Amino acid sequence: MGKTTGFMEYKRMDGAVVKPEDRIQNFEEFHLRLSQEDQQIQGARCMSCGVPFCQAGAMIAGMASGCPLHNLVPETNDLVYRGKWEAAYNRLSKTHGLPEFTSHVCPALCENACTCGLNTEPVSTKENEKAIIEYAYEHGLVNEVAPKIRTGKTVAVIGSGPSGLATAQLLNRRGHKVTVFERSDRVGGLLRYGIPNMKLDKRIIDRRIDLMEKAGIEFRCNINVGVDITGDELLKEYDRVVLCCGASNPRDINVTGRDAKGIYFAVDFLKEVSKKLMDLNYDSAALMNSTDFSFKSLKGKKVIVVGGGDTGNDCVGTSIRLGAESVVQLEMMPKPLETRAESNPWPEWPKVLKTDYGQEEAIYKFGSDPRVYQTTITEYIKDKKGNLKAVKLVSLESKRDEKTGRMIMAPVAGSEREVKADIVLIAAGFLGSEGYVRDTFKVECNERTNVMTRKDYDTTRDRVFVAGDMHRGQSLVVWAIAEGRGCARAVDESLMGYSNL
Repeated sequence: MGKTTGFMEYKRMDGAVVKPEDRIQNFEEFHLRLSQEDQQIQGARCMSCGVPFCQAGAMIAGMASGCPLHNLVPETNDLVYRGKWEAAYNRLSKTHGLPEFTSHVCPALCENACTCGLNTEPVSTKENEKAIIEYAYEHGLVNEVAPKIRTGKTVAVIGSGPSGLATAQLLNRRGHKVTVFERSDRVGGLLRYGIPNMKLDKRIIDRRIDLMEKAGIEFRCNINVGVDITGDELLKEYDRVVLCCGASNPRDINVTGRDAKGIYFAVDFLKEVSKKLMDLNYDSAALMNSTDFSFKSLKGKKVIVVGGGDTGNDCVGTSIRLGAESVVQLEMMPKPLETRAESNPWPEWPKVLKTDYGQEEAIYKFGSDPRVYQTTITEYIKDKKGNLKAVKLVSLESKRDEKTGRMIMAPVAGSEREVKADIVLIAAGFLGSEGYVRDTFKVECNERTNVMTRKDYDTTRDRVFVAGDMHRGQSLVVWAIAEGRGCARAVDESLMGYSNL
């Protein structure tokens, strides 16, 4: 696989990244691609190790190590190295039907488990994957072929996020008639409205959806299952129903003053901005000058983002592009280490400090990292008109709870202070699936509100299946796609008595 001595001869090289001062002027993607020749050299770095953890997708110390899709990573890297791009696409397609999404937004579990990364930098598998799928689109290799024979079976997929699309894709290829229901105005779910355009251009989604529609999948938008149509009605019309509604119930910071005007959940904020951008036909300048938002405009406003994860980072980058005067990002937990701790060895997922694009842009724009660790909001302060004008913050420390014996982040006495704020964006994670969807299908859930299954993806309600975040809780796009593919096989087997997926 690859060049035998490639990992010793060649250093890792990634595609160029547009500088912060330039990329904050628009909402376009800013990661550029290497030339084919340079990308092939990166494929040569794959060292043909005896045990390729990159494709294992195993749980180690409670965290995933390697690709959950079990992509045949060394094989595809080898084909990239040899310049056999069509063969590389065919090999990647054996395990992955939507690589254009993961190659943009996946945190690259494969690379973090790469053996080459034990002593030097890992192989650039994610960029190799992007090069493969973009070559395939550019050369007309990507196609969703309509099945020659239909089984006569019907399946309704509720939700058009990554798990829903992966489920629908395989079930349609198998010959079942698939209808995807989406409550929003456009297809894509999390991919469409949970990820900003500069990370995943929405036209990339449209490109795949167009192929899926031509292959016979029906997408029905603006239908909120559980409100516009009941679960019982769907089960009368379809042989199987698959719930792929995500973990879209946001965690709140519900303290004194929560009714102040100017507090938004991150998912609502990001959706509003993305929708406006698409409505404006991707005119970044028009979007950045628009005041047609629920928050009117961010120009000259002080923004506080609650949450240190990917969504919080997306809020930072989006706020900067919309002209915020300042952006502060609060994180309850301590600042991560810059290198692996001895208790966090390879090939575990590295629990280390990551400075993402939004934080890089804040450092350029405001001169410092926007993140404030071990801090949370204790009160929202309103003016006489009910508008947010400030927040009270408190520092936190790790200590053992006397009642439970568990370690908790507790307030530090005397650390309270007041900070001016016009807008608060809550990106504190999610509490699981939304109740009205579970209720309309009468499925059982666990204490985390994830839908329970009897076997694999089969819920406690006959003929109803579940996949993605609604099943496993808030997770990554790659896990959602893996769940969707696994669920498609389970649904197919329940319909046909066997499955060849």
